[in-house]
Amino acid sequence: MSEIISQNIATATISIVVPTLNEAENIKAALASTQPSNHVEVIVVDGGSQDETVQIADSLGVKVILSAPGRAKQMNAGAAVASGEILLFLHADTCLPLGFDVMLREALAQSGVVAGAFCLRIGAEQPSLRLVEWGVNMRSRFLQMPYGDQAIFLTRKIFNHVGGFPELPIMEDFELMRYLRSLGKITLVPVPVITSARRWLKKGIWQTTLMNQIVIIAYFLGISPQRIRSWYRREKLKRF
Repeated sequence: MSEIISQNIATATISIVVPTLNEAENIKAALASTQPSNHVEVIVVDGGSQDETVQIADSLGVKVILSAPGRAKQMNAGAAVASGEILLFLHADTCLPLGFDVMLREALAQSGVVAGAFCLRIGAEQPSLRLVEWGVNMRSRFLQMPYGDQAIFLTRKIFNHVGGFPELPIMEDFELMRYLRSLGKITLVPVPVITSARRWLKKGIWQTTLMNQIVIIAYFLGISPQRIRSWYRREKLKRF
């Protein structure tokens, strides 16, 4: 894989792709976290928001494109119009740490690394969320399986090589990481992104954590992603 990742990472442009659907409450903070940074473009890919998401993104001067709904479809659409040699996929309820651009370039420059993500911090003070974070970060570090809310990044060459995100209704990040892990190392930046606690607080911290594990087990058992997605939406009342 070395010929695929050989490029001047230090000066490579980073294209940040942000899929959105009714994220007016969160999008401004997420986009603000992408600045200040060097050699970075931001692309918001909206899947049909009925709120002010698109208008807010437009007012902040980032590129906005429209797409069919579905996080995988939207991220692939954003990648298709991106100009950067590095792609970073940022959820609209997640904020990047200061200096993220330097950290991810250093991470991708490591020998054998094909992709990476950041540690996770959940934006609420409940002590039980610190345990959730610990579990996520241990899984990411030792199993090399970070998920989308940790701001996955990789080079465009690698992304094109693997064919982008599989256009599944759920588990697209899981499937991509599983494939990438077979190609090389998935590195974890020790500084966290901060993601919204809304998923955990809306349905309950332990109920949400349990549901996440059930989804993974169901996927491994061969239950269709469409059926899993219907459970996920019903149980967690997610908007995306």
